[in-house]
Amino acid sequence: MTQNPMIRLRGVTKIYTRGGETLTVLDKLDLDMEQGGFYALMGPSGSGKTTLLNLIGGLDKGDAGSVEIEGENISAMDGPELAAWRAEKVGFVFQGFNLIPVLTAQENVELPLLLTKLSRKERHEHARLALELVGLDDRRGHRPSQLSGGQEQRVAIARALVTDPKLILADEPTGDLDRKSADDVLGLLQRLNREYKKTILMVTHDAEAAQKALAIVHMEKGGTLGRIERLDAAAATKPTRS
Repeated sequence: MTQNPMIRLRGVTKIYTRGGETLTVLDKLDLDMEQGGFYALMGPSGSGKTTLLNLIGGLDKGDAGSVEIEGENISAMDGPELAAWRAEKVGFVFQGFNLIPVLTAQENVELPLLLTKLSRKERHEHARLALELVGLDDRRGHRPSQLSGGQEQRVAIARALVTDPKLILADEPTGDLDRKSADDVLGLLQRLNREYKKTILMVTHDAEAAQKALAIVHMEKGGTLGRIERLDAAAATKPTRS
């Protein structure tokens, strides 16, 4: 196990009940992840990849065990505490983008900032900088229907970044994209990890996408951890195809 990891799971168990049957998705899982890492979570359907992501992001709670992020046991937090922690510490990126159709890119990115004490001018500036970072400063006034799938996902990444979280959780972020758009998004995630030191966890079924990470967490069906495979840093940071 890693010494002083950013993410520390011990004995984490998650059980779902469906139709009177119980399904153990995670079973006494122990896992350490380092600060500044870029991890791809891979495994067959039912191996608990998305469940694990949701537990680490505070969107769900386990039935046993503990989830510690930077020494804080988020498993012990109540609802309001967890919501406040999540808003400050975590940025989420989903496969389906989850943008609001009637809002512009700028307005979509500003949404997480409505929960902060920032003024309207400050929210606007933070969102502008986030869109500039993902290369969409010139698309601030466009609505989702006026953007390509890759551009929509970059807006979603800007929204995840706008509160400057240390941890970015991405669930199949390239699942709905063509290869070129996927490579652009993966290149952006690599840059956020490499230049801005964001810790990134990415669920993916795409072996080519996983190779862009610094390590692969191989999950096994039944909720146990298979192994962590460290990737060659030079290969992982190789520029994506243009």
